[in-house]
Amino acid sequence: MRRGTNLPRVGGFNQMVVLDQIRRADGVSRVELAASTGLALQTISNIVSRLLDQRLVVEGERRIEGRGKPRTMLHLDPQGAYALGVHVDPVVVTAVLVDLDGGVVERQSIETPVGPDAVVEAVADAVSVMLEAATVERDAVLGLGVAAPGPIDLASGRVIHPPLLEGWLDVPLRDALAAATGFDVILEKDVSAAMTAELWRGNRMLTGTSLFFYTGFGVAAAIAHDGELFAGTSRNAGEIGHLIVDSDGPLCWCGQRGCIGASAAPATIVGEAVVRGSLDPRTPQRTPRELDAALTAVCVSAAGGDEVASDVLRTAARRVARGITVVADLVDAGVVVLGGPSWERLAPTFVPVVRAELAEHATLREMHAVEVLGSAVGESVGAVGAASRVLDDAFTPRPSGLVGGPRRR
Repeated sequence: MRRGTNLPRVGGFNQMVVLDQIRRADGVSRVELAASTGLALQTISNIVSRLLDQRLVVEGERRIEGRGKPRTMLHLDPQGAYALGVHVDPVVVTAVLVDLDGGVVERQSIETPVGPDAVVEAVADAVSVMLEAATVERDAVLGLGVAAPGPIDLASGRVIHPPLLEGWLDVPLRDALAAATGFDVILEKDVSAAMTAELWRGNRMLTGTSLFFYTGFGVAAAIAHDGELFAGTSRNAGEIGHLIVDSDGPLCWCGQRGCIGASAAPATIVGEAVVRGSLDPRTPQRTPRELDAALTAVCVSAAGGDEVASDVLRTAARRVARGITVVADLVDAGVVVLGGPSWERLAPTFVPVVRAELAEHATLREMHAVEVLGSAVGESVGAVGAASRVLDDAFTPRPSGLVGGPRRR
């Protein structure tokens, strides 16, 4: 829990501390805020007055707790600010407008155009459509977050060489989107954005160490400790694609067998389903969209009782589960959350397999159980995470902010 300080010249940090406490509580009084933050009651009153003036919080019900006057509960005002988020995926570009609570107000999905210029143009159009549909003024929007496959260069805002995105090589995506939309843009790696969405939306990953495992056309992991994302030296932490999970597994482009990225790839799952006769060999597989549709067909067959399709998915799940177990042991995770574009289709097979693997083979299983959960945000977790990254940048208190200069409003 973040504590404030009564020293001078840290009003911005203290305001973020108080706002963070309010948004995580189901109603909280000024007295309770003083107790939880360590700030003087007068300081709390001054900060709350500013937050009320800025329309970031609202006063709600009055509660009687013991003797004395009833206490007025404070709540976050979801309409106090908004953020835009975009997730660039090989199959679909998802754009969202979220409120201050991280709730999705508007959503647009576009089949991913070929080339970065076309993607930038499509995103700019989607932003305009969402703001008009929601009747949200541009001044109420804090910025635009964009989640993209890694690796990315955060300093220059460039996407280096994302897999399966045709024509993408060292693309200055941050600046291109800023010019096209007129908003400040934050670029983030897709799995890190997804973890930010989970942290912003709930309390289940705010204590201890948590792991987010991303499933899509690639796999990646994000780690958080006590609600803080571990980003790494260049903010590209979580590249686990070449972790070997099956020495006899599928051949990876790196030359090794059984890398977790190759083991969980839609192309591998679809290919094994074709070889084993569960999927028609004539099924189109050339483009990311065709592969995604073929993966859906395998999942539908498994749900319909096709034992071959079910076994193909279980094999992939066991390989993934071994990798998750290794990483969970490495960081001593107490919670593992799985999500991403492919997750809802894979969940019925993957959840029981991952839970069993952790329960039976995790080195630290005698110390504590590892909770395995699906994303609380859903299939738009990348886009919501990108928007949450904007909210997080504006409102989450960090001690480094005391010496790093003011943040954007």
